Amino acid sequence: MEHAPDRLARALAPQLTTRLEAMILDGTLPPGERLHEQALADRLGTSRGPLREALRALEREGLVVSGGAHRGMAVRRLEAREEAELYDARALLQGFCCALLAERATEDGIAALQARVDAMDAAIQAGDANGYYRQNLDFHEAMLDLAGHARTAALYRSLVKESLLTRRRTLASPGNMRDSNAEHRAMVEAIRARDPETARRLGEEHVKGGKRRWLGGL
Repeated sequence: MEHAPDRLARALAPQLTTRLEAMILDGTLPPGERLHEQALADRLGTSRGPLREALRALEREGLVVSGGAHRGMAVRRLEAREEAELYDARALLQGFCCALLAERATEDGIAALQARVDAMDAAIQAGDANGYYRQNLDFHEAMLDLAGHARTAALYRSLVKESLLTRRRTLASPGNMRDSNAEHRAMVEAIRARDPETARRLGEEHVKGGKRRWLGGL
């Protein structure tokens, strides 16, 4: 029979997982930060039981890592090799997604993508790096939704979640934002032209361009 504290931990853990994930992805809990259970439980207004459940869920997602016996958990810090591999895998999926969009996207869907590209241009003009970052995430989410390929979307989102641990700072530079959004615009133009092969190539090149920008910042 499950005890009441276990039931409570199981009920609260999903909410805590969502809150902790947001804190990791927005940089409130930066890569490498040690997660002291009691201090974190106090900060979130919970007990250590539900918190442990949430941390185990985040460990399965690759966002936190265990330091071994008696060392607790820490926010995962990606090695350069791991980050490079994430870019390589994302490039293939981005290209596939763009090719699908060139075949499947409706005119309204393409217009919605174009509107996001224009919004990112406005963020660049305003010097709003945080706004650009959010719009960039929304743009890629919209592409996944419009492509309508559930397995690709799940794989891509999993890879993006891991790469967000370090990706934000790559997009903070005005030059990088301009280059990135020029690539977004070219992808949308190829999708509008119903040219799957060009769209695929530009999708892959966009992520490879992100990899070059990341390497340039190391």
